Amino acid sequence: MHPRIEDYALIGDEQTAALVGTDGSVDWLCLPRFDSAACFAKLLGDEDNGHWRIAPEGAERCTRRAYRPDTLVLDTEWETEDGAVRVTDFMPQRDRAPDVVRVVEGLRGEVTVHSVLRLRFDYGSVVPWMRRVDGHRVAVAGPDSAWLRSEPEVRSWGKDFGTHAEFTVAEGEKVAFVLTWHPSHEPRPALVDPFIALEHSIEDWRAWAAHCRYDGPHRDAVVRSLITLKALTYKPTGGIVAAPTTSLPEEPGGVRNWDYRFCWLRDSTLTLGALLSAGYLEEAEAWRDWLLRAVAGNPADLQIMYGLAGERRLPEFELPWLSGFAESTPVRVGNDAVNQLQLDVYGEVMDSLSLARLAGMPPQPQMWELQCALMDFLATAWREPDEGLWEVRGGRRQFVHSKVMTWVALDRAVRTLEEHPELSGGDPDGWRELRDEVHREVCEKGYDPERNTFTQSYGSRELDASLLLIPRVGFLPPDDPRVVGTVDAIGTELTRDGLVRRYSTEGEPVDGLPGSEGTFLVCSFWYADALHAAGRAKEARELFERLVGLANDVGLLAEEYDPVAGRQLGNFPQAFSHIGLVNTALALFGGERAG
Repeated sequence: MHPRIEDYALIGDEQTAALVGTDGSVDWLCLPRFDSAACFAKLLGDEDNGHWRIAPEGAERCTRRAYRPDTLVLDTEWETEDGAVRVTDFMPQRDRAPDVVRVVEGLRGEVTVHSVLRLRFDYGSVVPWMRRVDGHRVAVAGPDSAWLRSEPEVRSWGKDFGTHAEFTVAEGEKVAFVLTWHPSHEPRPALVDPFIALEHSIEDWRAWAAHCRYDGPHRDAVVRSLITLKALTYKPTGGIVAAPTTSLPEEPGGVRNWDYRFCWLRDSTLTLGALLSAGYLEEAEAWRDWLLRAVAGNPADLQIMYGLAGERRLPEFELPWLSGFAESTPVRVGNDAVNQLQLDVYGEVMDSLSLARLAGMPPQPQMWELQCALMDFLATAWREPDEGLWEVRGGRRQFVHSKVMTWVALDRAVRTLEEHPELSGGDPDGWRELRDEVHREVCEKGYDPERNTFTQSYGSRELDASLLLIPRVGFLPPDDPRVVGTVDAIGTELTRDGLVRRYSTEGEPVDGLPGSEGTFLVCSFWYADALHAAGRAKEARELFERLVGLANDVGLLAEEYDPVAGRQLGNFPQAFSHIGLVNTALALFGGERAG
């Protein structure tokens, strides 16, 4: 039986991440970066596409598992007839090379444990050459090399193109395995002490989590979400990937499978707000600086997403040798949506930089000059149709959210000059005039007076969950009758079992794709925010409680949720979902104390 998406837990070192299943198998790992080719790709194929399982002989699903409190260190335990055993998985903060450390500890009795490692470089397509060197098992293929050792050393052997080991642990005994990757043309990096690394990882994560300023209800869920965002941050640059995976399906067996191992500008304001409000100024500043570097250049060339270091070329292609998660194909690498026009990103960039100034971050050189260039471009380009927030592949439209975010860009530019008159350049009078024009047009062309709701695009009768952001960005107050009507309409037409879809996929969907998708978790958090802002606090809190309850047993959320099948869908864990959780908790309970 194929694992469910929620069967996985995350470990990582802030440069890449691995997914560990409830059966003790590491089924996904890209090395050395989030967006590198996977060396374990069983997640999207089968065992022969690479995995590393450590578990008691003959055991299946674990008895229980949990993160060490306020860390990204994962404990997985099995109870067997012969005793109990724990496997502790983590990735130490890397010096030069990435390491995966797995510590096996006897808890009771004597338990026989089996390890099988199948390394498959280039997304499961390349079987490496294996050899023994100084007590290590060494795998080499092309540019990749990986070294496996155990401490104390246990007997291992090769079988079925895998490395096997079997050993017994009694109560109190420990055996540690370390897998280290490095470029094959370089010498082996220095060895890490797995037991000291475990102590340091626990200390480092707990010290970081202690900076969280939130002390309201569900603090554990908020801290877990913040730790997840930290784990999805590419430390060398400050960029935050949308998810560490590619092609986990929005519909099992369907084609809505995308690569999310990149950094989206659409997430920028909400991410920055979550980090600042929770007390993580350093991470917020690193994200702001990544944003400035990524968008530097011709404003006409602004992209919706970039690579971890701001790379612009993210070509999309398929991996036909992988059968896909739950037979969902194609498996895609790269993302062609990078070439789309999404005018809302100009508003998100301007809003983010405005928020950074309000938070007291020191402005970077040329920041205002860059913003003025963005505004000059947007002043003429805003009338164009675009692909919109959701990166639809069904053709460009005059999306209301894109126009609202155009208003946001103009509004933030005007406010910045009002609050910082020392800044030179810009056209405040022209921007005010254009801001008012955009506002009038949206209210005239993007609003359906018969149904008392804003619509997905000009002239459309369809709804869109992005309309829930209208009061959040200040376009209209939350008690405006048009906003109230929009919230009510979305609650009636776009909810499924109380959770919110992005848009309708019935008939001829705007995205131009066959099939359907689940409810969108971040949209459901936006709905809770909108209910709260409209004074419907009880409904908002009940929805928030339910959304927190949808997280898996270790507190992680995917992109979507299927309320009928009761399962998570889409790439996992999803930064946008966890950003939504943090921001909604702060909105609903930010002024409260736990208990």
